[in-house]
Amino acid sequence: MLYYSIIFLIVAVVSAVFGFGGIAAAATDIAVLLFYIFIILFAVSVVIGLVKGRKPPM
Repeated sequence: MLYYSIIFLIVAVVSAVFGFGGIAAAATDIAVLLFYIFIILFAVSVVIGLVKGRKPPM
């Protein structure tokens, strides 16, 4: 998911350089949305990993 966020960010920058404002704005919004979803899922997985814990090998 972070990969797609970076791809959309690159698309936004390239389209902004060439003057396509609408495409740049849409790609930026998608990149930001995907980044926030990635951060939320990462935080949830960290919390679950800390709560669950691992048992030491015997």
